[in-house]
Amino acid sequence: MTPAQARDIACEATLYAYPVVEMYRTLYAQAVDAQDRNFKAGFNRIGNTARVFTPADTAFITPNSDTPYSFLWMDLRAEPLVLQLPPIEADRYYSVQLIDLYTHNVAYLGTRDHGNGGGTFLIAGPDWRGAVPPGIDRVVQIESSIAYALFRTQLFNDADLDRVRAIQAGYSVGTLSAHAGSTPPPLAPPIDWPRPPQASGDSLAMFHCMNFMLGFAAPHPSEAELRARFALLGIGPGLAFDEQALDAEIAAAMLAGLRDTREQYARFAREQLATRRVTSADLFGTREHLQNNYLYRYAGATLGIFGNSAQEAVYLAYFADSQGRPLDAANHRYRLRMPNGGLPPADAFWSITMYDGASKLLVENPLQRYLVNSRMLQSLRVDDDGGITLEIQRERPAAAREPNWLPAPAGPFYCILRIYLPRATIASGAWQQPALEAVAESTS
Repeated sequence: MTPAQARDIACEATLYAYPVVEMYRTLYAQAVDAQDRNFKAGFNRIGNTARVFTPADTAFITPNSDTPYSFLWMDLRAEPLVLQLPPIEADRYYSVQLIDLYTHNVAYLGTRDHGNGGGTFLIAGPDWRGAVPPGIDRVVQIESSIAYALFRTQLFNDADLDRVRAIQAGYSVGTLSAHAGSTPPPLAPPIDWPRPPQASGDSLAMFHCMNFMLGFAAPHPSEAELRARFALLGIGPGLAFDEQALDAEIAAAMLAGLRDTREQYARFAREQLATRRVTSADLFGTREHLQNNYLYRYAGATLGIFGNSAQEAVYLAYFADSQGRPLDAANHRYRLRMPNGGLPPADAFWSITMYDGASKLLVENPLQRYLVNSRMLQSLRVDDDGGITLEIQRERPAAAREPNWLPAPAGPFYCILRIYLPRATIASGAWQQPALEAVAESTS
């Protein structure tokens, strides 16, 4: 092993590991560490949050604030789980996103796939080969025995919270044996969950975490050669990676490989994401969709881990203004104009959400307004020609324009336009994303 080889392998392994480790950081906060403010519920139990996300929610970056979440971390080692969804109103969107430990979106349940009539679904790990009992509407098999189910329930307005709580109370989960009334199998052995590293992509400690997580999934045949290269550095399930025992030159080369990964992503973000040659439609999806493109998977985890697949939602980012300049509300005020007839084409709903450029979290503001969405259209001021113009700035605008104000931080920011159940006009190019225009210098 030469330092050059170690550097290349470390770069490749970091691209591969970062989403896995970021997922583990969320798992640990939400399902293991009961003292964490982001804790939701233990394994195989649903934790409901009957409110939308605010700046106080920090478990994962770039969250949406349209749909109260429910969270289910699944341990599928002993037996499958049976998940039940209640029937809901025809005009309300809900979904369950099923995610494996690599952050692939394995499948969806809910409005798009099964309608709003509810259903009973069996979720199985990779080794299960049992009989499916009567009354199961669909079986979803996941390639990892630790997995995540992320529920989204559309909230119409503040007065709608009680209805969302009632829907969430109708989400239920239990073991297959309990559902079928059969003898349960032996319990899986307890897991000693290690504390995750503080910074996933900046330290060789991330490979300890990856080795641990990969123990819950058999290697995919397409990754045999990749895993063999990783093993040369002690990276892989069952291996004891020890950065303290590394030759100093090899350790330095591996740290350089981590820096190479960050530089590779920065170049990708500048040349592909910022120019929209690559969009969220490319970054999130099944293993078959991603085709082992680990840079895409890394980018998805960096921009907003657990993003939806393109069929479920499209994410259109604003990182620069119409002149290509980075967004900074300390220096400029901005407007986003959507012409009459040019609103985002959604079969469910759309929203545009503000994020702090440094923390990648929602932005504190006096209105506690973190987004503008399609349910708010009746409260917005309409332009003379019937269009809508949003005021995106840190200062409070004139009273007449305040209904259209999306508050920004006093510094760098970005916005995400989410379109749930997007129409074909987006993919075809018939509908074009409106530009964000800098209209004036910011005032103190």
